[in-house]
Amino acid sequence: MIRLLDFIFAVIGLLCLWPVLVVVYVIGYFDTGSPVFMQTRVGKNQKKFTLIKFRTMPVATKSVASHLVAANSVTKLGGLLRKTKIDELPQLINVVKGEMSLVGPRPNLFNQEELIKARDALGVYDVLPGVTGLAQVQNIDMSTPQLLAKTDKQMIDTLTVQDYFKYIIMTVTGSGSGDAVK
Repeated sequence: MIRLLDFIFAVIGLLCLWPVLVVVYVIGYFDTGSPVFMQTRVGKNQKKFTLIKFRTMPVATKSVASHLVAANSVTKLGGLLRKTKIDELPQLINVVKGEMSLVGPRPNLFNQEELIKARDALGVYDVLPGVTGLAQVQNIDMSTPQLLAKTDKQMIDTLTVQDYFKYIIMTVTGSGSGDAVK
């Protein structure tokens, strides 16, 4: 049922928000020269997939977890996109493709070994990664791998359709900062 909800809401989101996506793409082109950011992430069953986001940092920024990047690495447009979570909208494409869910554990990088170990031990990779989830709305990010893995597991074990909608609404209305640049 969740996969069906994911697909329906992602398609509706892309259809309704395409003007926003186009405007951000054009403005982003002038901001960084490359408005779309694509990065290999860890997906379900630890399979690789390419996460799609709007770029919020210069092209030459090192590919590390957000909490390891200096705050001054974020462009002015990038700061706005992150604050409003508009930078996450292209992930609706990942959701349509079945690589992500709207709600699930945030996909990490392959170089985040401590987090991978903690998540693997708890079976977090048994589900699709998500655009948002319990950890994001509670401001738990990848800088605390053990806590994040535990929170992800708690969400997975207790997720209901009601929680699915609650996490989405909380994210859209501004709850949580997710993986914020420190």
